Amino acid sequence: MDKTFLFQNARTRDELDWGSTATLSGPEVNQAKDIVTIEVMLRPGMGHNFHKHPQQEEVIYMLEGAVEQWVGEEKQILGPGDSVFIPANKVHASFNVGDHMAKVLAILGPAVGTDGYEVTEVAHEAPWKDLR
Repeated sequence: MDKTFLFQNARTRDELDWGSTATLSGPEVNQAKDIVTIEVMLRPGMGHNFHKHPQQEEVIYMLEGAVEQWVGEEKQILGPGDSVFIPANKVHASFNVGDHMAKVLAILGPAVGTDGYEVTEVAHEAPWKDLR
C-alpha cells in the first residue's frame, strides 16, 4: 500500500506512561530510509526522561505547550515555534512544564533498524539521575 499520504485518522498512536507517540515517517510507515518523524504528546508534569540516540541526529520542533528541554546538562524552556538540534549520541530529555498537553515534532536521521528509531535510556545513570 502506498503511504505517501498519511492522514490523521490512519495514524497508530503508542500510549506510554508519560504521553503518546505517532510515527509519521519511517521504515515501517512509508519505507523512509533516511528520516524518521514522530509526533510526541507529553502529559502535564511528565516527559521522556534522559536518553540518547547513538546513531541518530534529532531536531525537536515545538508545536504546543511548554517543555523543559535538556541537552547534556544544559536546559531551556521551549514554547511553540522553538526548536533544538541534538547531535547523535548526545543525552537529552523533554519534560512538559505546562498545565496542558505539550506537542512536539521529533525528526531523526538516519533511520536505524526495522522501525527506524533507536533509543538508549540513561535516566538511571549518573549524572542524569540527579539532575531533575
